[in-house]
Amino acid sequence: MVRTILIAIGIPLLAYGFGVSFMMFKRKIAARIQRRYGPTFIQPLIDTFKLLSKQENISHGIMYDLGPILALAASMTVIFFIPIPGMKLMTGSADLIALLYIMVIGSLVMALGAGESANPNSTIGIARALTLMLGYDLPFVIVVITLVMKYHTTDLYKIMQMQTGGHWAMWLLPLSAIVGFIVTYGALGEHPFDVAVAPHEIATGPMAEYGGKHLGLLMINHAFHIYIELALFVDLFMGGASNLFYFYAKMFVIFVIYVFFDEVLPRFRVDDAVRFYWRWPTILALLGLIIVLVR
Repeated sequence: MVRTILIAIGIPLLAYGFGVSFMMFKRKIAARIQRRYGPTFIQPLIDTFKLLSKQENISHGIMYDLGPILALAASMTVIFFIPIPGMKLMTGSADLIALLYIMVIGSLVMALGAGESANPNSTIGIARALTLMLGYDLPFVIVVITLVMKYHTTDLYKIMQMQTGGHWAMWLLPLSAIVGFIVTYGALGEHPFDVAVAPHEIATGPMAEYGGKHLGLLMINHAFHIYIELALFVDLFMGGASNLFYFYAKMFVIFVIYVFFDEVLPRFRVDDAVRFYWRWPTILALLGLIIVLVR
C-alpha cells in the first residue's frame, strides 16, 4: 500500500521532471542553432513558478477556470497508464485503448475553457487544434491496430515487454514506426504543425487569454504532454527501457531530432497539415497493417 502511494506520487513528479528538462534543452538547442546564447537553462521553471505565484487571476467563467485543471488531470491520468522502468501502476488487459480515449479529453476540455474567453484568436486556435487532431488521429489509430494485430494484445506493458532483447517494433514494423514518429511530432505541435498556436498569426491561439496561475498550470501540462508523447513512442516502438537512464536517453534522442526539424521547417496551413496526414502517413500506416495481416 505504501509503495503504491509512493509510486502514485513519484510518477507525475518524474514525468514533470523529464518534460520540463526537454523544454529547457529545446530552448538551448534552438538558441545554438540560431547562433545565440539563449535564456538560462532553468528559464521554464522560473516562468512556471512566477506565473503560479501571481495574485491577480482574470477569469472569464467557470469552464475557463476548469479548463487548465481538467486538462492537467487528464494528462496525469494518462501518465499513470504509461509504463515506466521500475514503476507500474495502472496497467491492464486493455490499457492502450483506455489511454487513447483519455488522451483526447485534455484537448476537448481546453477547447471548452479557451472558447469561453470569447477571444477570436482563441476560437481560431481551437478550431485549428481540433482539425489537426482529426488529421493525425487517423494514421495513429491504424498504427495502433497494426501493433495490436502484431502482438495480439492491447496491454501496453506486454507490447513493451515483447520488444526486449532488441526486437523493437521500429525494426519489425518500420512503416508503422515512421508513421508513429510523424504523428508524435505533429502531436507535439512543432513546425510545420504548430498551426494551433502560431504566435505570429493568432497570438498563441487557445492560450491567448490565459495568464497568471492558469498559464502556469498550462505550462506544467505542456511538460506532461511532451513526456506523454515521447514516452508513448518509446514504449510502443523502442521497447521501453530497463532503467530510467536509458528510458530518458531514448526520449532525448527522439526529442533532439524533433527540435532540429522544428528549427528548419516552415509552418503548414491547417488544411495542408490535415491533407498531409491523410495522404502519406495514412498510406504508409495502411501498408504496414496489410503487411502484418498478410504475414
